[in-house]
Amino acid sequence: MSGGRTYFDDLAVGYRSEVGHWKLSRDEVVGFARQWDPQPFHVDERAAEESIYGGLTASSLHLFAICTRLFFDHGDRIAVLAMLGKDEVRFPNPARVGDRLTYTTECIEARPSSSRPDRGVIRLHDEVRNQEESLVMTQEVSLLVARRRGETP
Repeated sequence: MSGGRTYFDDLAVGYRSEVGHWKLSRDEVVGFARQWDPQPFHVDERAAEESIYGGLTASSLHLFAICTRLFFDHGDRIAVLAMLGKDEVRFPNPARVGDRLTYTTECIEARPSSSRPDRGVIRLHDEVRNQEESLVMTQEVSLLVARRRGETP
């Protein structure tokens, strides 16, 4: 790390980090879903109880937003230039009101740019688990990350 930021050069394959935690409140789950994903199982307790989930669940969009916020606040402060894509997104279990989520990430690929020596591309495997360690989301994210000034391949 350099200057409080984590650059491409610091992110070898195998880098792992606990990005952060988030507690899902009822008001947050329902409020977010009312605006962005008003499915009955996200916004209506009675409908949610009668759904396949048996209770309110957080929207997948809400989980993306939480991950984005936690990643931004992450202490390693990765020098992201751009998100290039999300792949292999899965939601094996619902995230529920009251869950305490833990977001972790691991670098599974790192390659310097062949055309721009001031950057590289990393691929992260992310997991979000609840307090019972059940997976609620996995994804792979490709990021364009700055190199330290003066670093060249």
